[in-house]
Amino acid sequence: MTTLTRTQANALLLEGVQRDLHEATAIHALLERQFEAAVRHRSVELTALAEDLAPLLEAMEGRRQQRLQLVRALLGPQAAMEQYVASLAQPARATFEAAWAGLEAIVRTCKEATTRNGQLLAEQYSVMQRVLHGEDTLYAPR
Repeated sequence: MTTLTRTQANALLLEGVQRDLHEATAIHALLERQFEAAVRHRSVELTALAEDLAPLLEAMEGRRQQRLQLVRALLGPQAAMEQYVASLAQPARATFEAAWAGLEAIVRTCKEATTRNGQLLAEQYSVMQRVLHGEDTLYAPR
C-alpha cells in the first residue's frame, strides 16, 4: 500500500463509508426482492439475486478491511473506529459520524432482512422435506 498522508487516509475512510452506505442501501433493496421471490417460490430469481448480492458484499468486506488497516495505521494496532472518530476535528467529525451512523443503521436493517429471509427459506425447505419424505412421527405410536 502506498504511504498516505493523514488527510488522504481520512478522505479514503470517509469515501469508503459513504460508498458502503450507498451499496448497503442497494443490498437492502436486493434483500427485499429476495424475500418477495422466496415468498413466490421463484428459484431462478433467487439465484440471480444471490449472484447480484455476492459482489456487493465482497466489495463491502474489502472496504471494511481497508478501514481497519487505515485506522490501525493512524492510531495503532489496537485502535477502534470510536477512537478514530474521536480523533477527528470538527466539521470532519460530524460528517464522518453522520455517515457512520447511517451505515450502522442500514447494516442492522440488512442483517434483520437476511435473518428474516433465511428463516423463510429454512421453513420452506422444511415444508418441502415433509412433503417429499413425510413426517417422521406421522405413524408413530401414541
